[in-house]
Amino acid sequence: MAALVLVLQIAMVAQRRIVAHIRIFTAQSFLLAAIAATIAWFNHAPHIYIVAALTLLVKVILVPILFKRLVERIRISDEIEPIVNVPLSVVISGGLTLLGYVVAESFYRPDETNAPVSLGHNALAVAISLFLIGFFTMINRRKALSQVLALLSLENGLFLAAISLTYGMPLIVELGVFFDVLVAAMVLSILVYRIRETFESMDVSLLRKLRG
Repeated sequence: MAALVLVLQIAMVAQRRIVAHIRIFTAQSFLLAAIAATIAWFNHAPHIYIVAALTLLVKVILVPILFKRLVERIRISDEIEPIVNVPLSVVISGGLTLLGYVVAESFYRPDETNAPVSLGHNALAVAISLFLIGFFTMINRRKALSQVLALLSLENGLFLAAISLTYGMPLIVELGVFFDVLVAAMVLSILVYRIRETFESMDVSLLRKLRG
């Protein structure tokens, strides 16, 4: 499932339709919820079920609905040409994935060959790759909503690392993180709407016109 999450992250880089971005983010978040539920089952950690349920509620239901309504309200569908074209962006994403595995390899201890450690090693590599690709997408996209989705997918990488390596943070911390994500999504959606109303575009490069 972590491998599928990584594939979806690269697919997000290759997509130019914002609606497709939202759908890919929804599918990615659903897989993360499934990973959390699986970890809770095999490690007998009931509090992680709550984390999985919160992931479904916030990232699979509430945030996509919020963004889809925003897209309908400001009537946008396609992303303008990114800074780096799509084929080269996919190649760069592949390189960042390789870098993620190289970085994760430094944390791996060959003498620890049991299954949980091996799975944690692979999940850490995917999590680092998600973080790097999400950060690259934020830089590469011009429209504010695409950048917000890239930021949330970057946060998915951090979530995967926390849930697969430490089997979840304290529940109160998890609740705080999900509340922050929901509030951030709402605030950023309002910001995107205001940018669209002011500049009649979501291209953040137009903000350069504000410089004196």
